[in-house]
Amino acid sequence: MPFLGQDWRSPGWSWIKTEDGWKRCDSCSRELGRESDQCNISHNIILNSEDEEIFNEEQEYASKKRKKDHFRNDTNAQSFYREKWIYVHKESTKERHGYCTLGEAFNRLDFSSAIQDIRRFNYVVKLLQLIAKSQLTSLSGVAQKNYFNILDKIVQKVLDDHHNPRLIKDLLQDLSSTLCILIRGVGKSVLVGNINIWICRLETVLTWQQQLQNLQMSKQVDGRLTLSDLPLHMLNNILYRFSDGWDIVTLGQVTPTLYMLSEDRRLWKRLCQYHFAEKQFCRHLILSEKGHIEWKLMYFALQKCYPTKEQYGDTLHFCRHCSILFWKALTLTLSLPQDSGHPCTAADPDSCFTPVSPQHFIDLFKF
Repeated sequence: MPFLGQDWRSPGWSWIKTEDGWKRCDSCSRELGRESDQCNISHNIILNSEDEEIFNEEQEYASKKRKKDHFRNDTNAQSFYREKWIYVHKESTKERHGYCTLGEAFNRLDFSSAIQDIRRFNYVVKLLQLIAKSQLTSLSGVAQKNYFNILDKIVQKVLDDHHNPRLIKDLLQDLSSTLCILIRGVGKSVLVGNINIWICRLETVLTWQQQLQNLQMSKQVDGRLTLSDLPLHMLNNILYRFSDGWDIVTLGQVTPTLYMLSEDRRLWKRLCQYHFAEKQFCRHLILSEKGHIEWKLMYFALQKCYPTKEQYGDTLHFCRHCSILFWKALTLTLSLPQDSGHPCTAADPDSCFTPVSPQHFIDLFKF
């Protein structure tokens, strides 16, 4: 028996609220009906040659594709959220059914705007890198689409402002390795979507890598103050504020003066003491021919064996009282009341907030 009703997989009708109640918006339905009428008219024409049959078949395919693209665009517009907080529930209760997944959290939290904030940029990039290493296949189809859309915005941002290209190169390297493993081992793991989609994603990532590889920093010629114009003690203070050894090495490649300051043994000793414990030093002690400790070599050796401390300008926070994951609101002046970032019911909200590292964000959704 043929199914005469509307397909349940369609996005549904559009409705508008009027004084007389809710009425259906027929603008979209008229457009689609007009296309279907044209398609029916073309089919009613008596075909006298094979060329006309091929032409009408192409017209029918194009009409179906336009309808499909129309519905796809409608559903795409509904899949992006700009919420500052979400409720993290790990089990069903009488009040709530179901649970919050990593993909749902990634969809609903406003990561698209977070990458525009320099304080949150590194945090989002690190989170994307961890997802690329181990959690990419656990995301839903919509979450994967949002993941690559946000990644596209990040790459375009780096190409425009040249900010932190090394972090993005590391992220794309890990992502391309994961995609290669998934494509080669197709059938061994469950992939959401057609294999051709994953191949296109890999090609896109390789294109991004090539664009970043060809990225060249433009030399400043407007006569403004540069790093080379600063006194040595200020340059030294800047280097001592870095927490990543690779940033020190990169800055040391700018001028001979910065290279000399970046090779300071006390700088690398302080960096090792910040990230690692003294017991770890003893296991990976590296001495020079003169018997001195090679702190720079020790840092990179220890980095391969132990995790380093992570520093971010701003992170997601988790409220233990409300079980809510949220972006903390940033106030520019001290005179304004501090916004907790979510509707907290605790007497002392600040005591319930816990910063969420990228790894902790993923661990929240491991049930």
